[in-house]
Amino acid sequence: MRIMIVDDERKLVNILKTYFEKEGFNVICSFNGEDAVDKCYSNKIDLVILDWMIPKLSGNEVCKYIKENTSSKVLMLTAKTTTEDDLEALSVGADEYIKKPFDIRVLIMRVNKLLNLHKEIGFKDIRINIKDKRVYKDDRNLNLTKLEFDLLSYFIKNKGIILSRDRIITSVWGSDYERDYRTVDTHIRRLRNKIGEEIIKTYRGMGYTLGVDVD
Repeated sequence: MRIMIVDDERKLVNILKTYFEKEGFNVICSFNGEDAVDKCYSNKIDLVILDWMIPKLSGNEVCKYIKENTSSKVLMLTAKTTTEDDLEALSVGADEYIKKPFDIRVLIMRVNKLLNLHKEIGFKDIRINIKDKRVYKDDRNLNLTKLEFDLLSYFIKNKGIILSRDRIITSVWGSDYERDYRTVDTHIRRLRNKIGEEIIKTYRGMGYTLGVDVD
């Protein structure tokens, strides 16, 4: 899943980027309204986390463009507090909004709910129950380890995207983990043994992707 974070508070954007990448999302960042519109035009984005008050184009203007020209969901961030402000955000098409300051865990839950990732995600004959952390293939529980579960979830959320070993390590193991590419290769081999060799493809010199051809 690809999301875009739009806010002129760069520190906040970087914090949110780190958290969402750990959750397995592919994250694009933008710091003003015009750039956000350009990136929506040139990228397929599943959801935009959009601050109300940003330079060049307002959050409401960007939201209106997104809803009229793309299929992206929009979650607006706002420091405003009146009912009229809430109604204005919803009137331009925002799917959800959350007021600043906010708990990042709540934001992640709202995003998952908007993308229908709070219950189950899947690919082909693989189903992942997010709540119970169980994985099924043809309705058979595969009994994955926690690390295998996190790795597969990351691939499914980013299907169609070639993921480098560095990126996989950062998102699944954490940024402090030693860069040992053999660890990634070993766990992917074990995961393939359980879910099927054809599900995860190797792109030599580039990384791995989930079972779809990438141009």
